[in-house]
Amino acid sequence: MPERISPQEGKARFDEGQALFVDIRDPHSFASGHLRGAVHLTNANVDQFFADTDKTRPLVIYCYHGNSSQGAADWLTEQGFQAVSLDGGFEVFKLQFPETLETADA
Repeated sequence: MPERISPQEGKARFDEGQALFVDIRDPHSFASGHLRGAVHLTNANVDQFFADTDKTRPLVIYCYHGNSSQGAADWLTEQGFQAVSLDGGFEVFKLQFPETLETADA
């Protein structure tokens, strides 16, 4: 299993600006709102993600509630990335840290 980090640890990493946050939710959810600076990773763009992403940069993977992101973080770690899963996912993060959000309206 991949390392899991708490929302508070996720916020610390967000504030540091070193980690790349990776959103694996569906395209509509991502378009409706996501963490500022997050990259949307889907089956359709995974090859481009591999080509564009520095494997030495830490990744914080998030989904809706922190369940699917565990498998994604595990898989990305197997591909050579330094990936962790964000416990609670986007739903918890947006409630605790609304200032981190970016929406289509913004």
